[in-house]
Amino acid sequence: MEPFFPELHPNPGWHDSCQSNDIETLHINSHENMGRHCILELYQCDRAKLNDEAFIRTTITSSAKISGAKLINLVTHSFHPQGVTGLALLAESHISIHTWPEIGYAAIDVFTCGDHTMPEKACKLLFKDFVAEHFSFKNIAREIPSGIQNLHREP
Repeated sequence: MEPFFPELHPNPGWHDSCQSNDIETLHINSHENMGRHCILELYQCDRAKLNDEAFIRTTITSSAKISGAKLINLVTHSFHPQGVTGLALLAESHISIHTWPEIGYAAIDVFTCGDHTMPEKACKLLFKDFVAEHFSFKNIAREIPSGIQNLHREP
């Protein structure tokens, strides 16, 4: 059996992935926008942690806190024979984690709105907590469309 099945994900990231010591270089985008959506893929993770629902609940909670977000609700589900999905509803948006322990892979989204959160910090913590050897990271600015930038918004 092969250790990794690229057909499970359209871009497994091996060619674009970074080594574990590159995690500190994640770029923090400070442009004016509605929020930032970080997409983190982790490879060659600790397989036991990927399959541990309690661990995933704890690491999602910790990553929300370190990012400066407010956790509203947390839902997790353990699949059989393996894998866990976790979804955190944040006041600022969400964090989601989907794991495939059989291949050592985790797909993670951290989306936060506002200028007081730092989703990149959450990604760094998740990378370290899952003991990943490789990662792929994308930081997407969720920009305000030019047609509505000047509209008055009530808080």
